[in-house]
Amino acid sequence: MSSSPEDTKSGSDSEKNRLSLDLTDVEKQPVTVEEPVPPPYSIFTTWQKRMLALGAASTAFFSPISAQIYLPALTQLSDELHVSSTKINLTITTYMIFQGITPMFIGSLADSGGRRPAYIICFVIYIGANIGLALAPSYGAILGLRCLQSAGSSTTVALCMAVVADVITSAERGQYVGFTVVPVVLAPALGPIIGGALSQTLGWRAIFWFLTIFAGVTLFLIAMFLPETCRHIVGDGSIYPPPLYRSGWQILTSRWNKDRRVPAAKNAFKFKPPNVLGSLLMLLEKETGLLLGTSSLIFAGFYCIATAMPTLFANSYGYDEIKVGLMYLPLAFGSVLAAMVVGPGINWNYKRHCEKLGIPLDRSRQQDLSNFPIERVRLEIGLPLLGLSGLSLIGWGWAMDRVVHVSVPCIVSCLMGMGMIGFNNTSNTLLVDIHPGKAGTATAANNFTRCLIGAGATAAIVPLMNAIGVGWSFTMIGLIYIICALPLFLIMARGIKWRAEKKAKEERKQKKKEETAP
Repeated sequence: MSSSPEDTKSGSDSEKNRLSLDLTDVEKQPVTVEEPVPPPYSIFTTWQKRMLALGAASTAFFSPISAQIYLPALTQLSDELHVSSTKINLTITTYMIFQGITPMFIGSLADSGGRRPAYIICFVIYIGANIGLALAPSYGAILGLRCLQSAGSSTTVALCMAVVADVITSAERGQYVGFTVVPVVLAPALGPIIGGALSQTLGWRAIFWFLTIFAGVTLFLIAMFLPETCRHIVGDGSIYPPPLYRSGWQILTSRWNKDRRVPAAKNAFKFKPPNVLGSLLMLLEKETGLLLGTSSLIFAGFYCIATAMPTLFANSYGYDEIKVGLMYLPLAFGSVLAAMVVGPGINWNYKRHCEKLGIPLDRSRQQDLSNFPIERVRLEIGLPLLGLSGLSLIGWGWAMDRVVHVSVPCIVSCLMGMGMIGFNNTSNTLLVDIHPGKAGTATAANNFTRCLIGAGATAAIVPLMNAIGVGWSFTMIGLIYIICALPLFLIMARGIKWRAEKKAKEERKQKKKEETAP
């Protein structure tokens, strides 16, 4: 049965009307656009990140141990080189000066030109200085080479923090940063023991041969296994680095890593000269200046303790150099407890604030912190620790003043180490959080202010104890800790606003630079 032309036309119109209605319904439906999920912050596994943090922390051991390890040999040096103890002590002062200045240069270099070249430069300088010190014929040679030794070792602390910031997000950074501070406190405990044993058995030159061998092994491990982590060069770790930045292991396994290589067009890294004044300019920022000044005053308490211990334990308890070195162990044990307890606490508080604000927490991806109260998150943990360390300082001072049983200052110094280093962990974590991509420069600025104020504290504590007594001296330092809480409350209240002002200023500066560019 055939259909008429009218029927065909009617069917065609009906089909058109149906399609038109369907399209209208589709247009009326709301269009939902899912926001793109940011990629993971790093391709490294949890165990790889742990090994990177542990390896970086081990390199940070060299700066503080080099300052402490040869203290038991000062008398030998003075006698053999026929110079006064005042001149020998000058080698300690110059070491601390270079310890504060050098990271400002190499820390900026590491941010702009990579971690591996900075590490290798530092250790080559350090090893050369130690060989020279082991063979030094005169006092002048030791004075100059100590400066070179400090220049080679001091930046390892800044590089350690930079490596951690490269691979670990703010959500999990607290626990990892905690372990990076342990060498800073453990070295003063082990340094005098190792130095005393070597100088008494093999002579003072053996100290520098020991450091040469130790650093040589570390340099070999860095050259062979430490991957480049600078995000300007390798991104999240998936970009295969240029030949200069490859580890020995990457070179040996290059055949099996071809599938990980990014096309050359995407690997467009170009070296930029470092801004050596970047660390100093950070001191002029509102939030960073207050944070660095406060944390430096607080860490000066550690320098006061470390400087006062040899004199107080020798005079009050009759301890020799090795026993005095053992008295640093409770302080170091407290710092290890801080890394184990405070680190997870920092991460827990981060999670708590995310839940409070309704922000999904993903530890594998870096969150935008522009409107996130990161200052409050970190310092809510840091302030109670600051109070603990201040009270412990006062208690330790009066325990030493009254010459009570040695177990009392040991227990109090353990609590002090936990409070002081725990606060230091929170301030270091916050410093890296508010300077993304500039962890090396920010840590160098932190190192500069600490060494500057620490040098003053080291020089002032003994005359202060002689003038007003041990108990009142550390009571005064403990009260300074309480006063330091005031600028920290200000940072918690104004931090987000200050970061927004800084970002707007940088954007205006960049826009002006683009407009004036040819």
